Amino acid sequence: MKKFFKISSLAVFLFMLIAAVPVQAASATAKPATDSLRRFFTEVNRFSARFSQVVLDESGKSVQESSGTLWIERPDMFRWDYTKPYKQQIVSDGKHLWVYDAGLQQVTVRPLKGGLGDTPAMLLSGKGRLEEKFIIKPLDTQNGYEWVQLKPRHKDSGYDDIRVGFAQDKLRVIEMVDGFGHVTRVTFDAAKENAPKEDSRFEFTPPEGVDVVGE
Repeated sequence: MKKFFKISSLAVFLFMLIAAVPVQAASATAKPATDSLRRFFTEVNRFSARFSQVVLDESGKSVQESSGTLWIERPDMFRWDYTKPYKQQIVSDGKHLWVYDAGLQQVTVRPLKGGLGDTPAMLLSGKGRLEEKFIIKPLDTQNGYEWVQLKPRHKDSGYDDIRVGFAQDKLRVIEMVDGFGHVTRVTFDAAKENAPKEDSRFEFTPPEGVDVVGE
């Protein structure tokens, strides 16, 4: 069950990154990464990509790897299909958050707005501007990416540091560092922005015979 909630929390957080309110540039001389972040928040309404996720411990050793495909429709709808190392679906239809673990044969459902808790997802849910929750700072170019840092202003946010990397103005990687020094890195591939709407993709019906928890 531990892996179940860890992955779902991450997925919701990443959804909220695209669903959040616009971020303003720190100054007229903002670095490209800050400009890319602002463009992502203000101009991207739909986003899809293949993703690879790795969790690194405090020594930089990989302790968990997973991959799959995601679709996001602003506001409030998203779908994450994890295919490796096990199958899991995380779907928001705009009102409810559904998490289906095929191995456990279990679906957990909860209200989208009431089920996020005190997480970075809630901090980025659109209540107020990002500057009210984060200190936003452009970073140096590294590994071919232009980076911007989102430093939580409150210690109970769940993460000590969040870094977002762009290449050619496009979102490519997100890194989150928790209080134990663990890094969760999600890399995006074959990303598409503002593709035609597919609302049916965000509908979810529990498979027959599975346990449904939370209804």
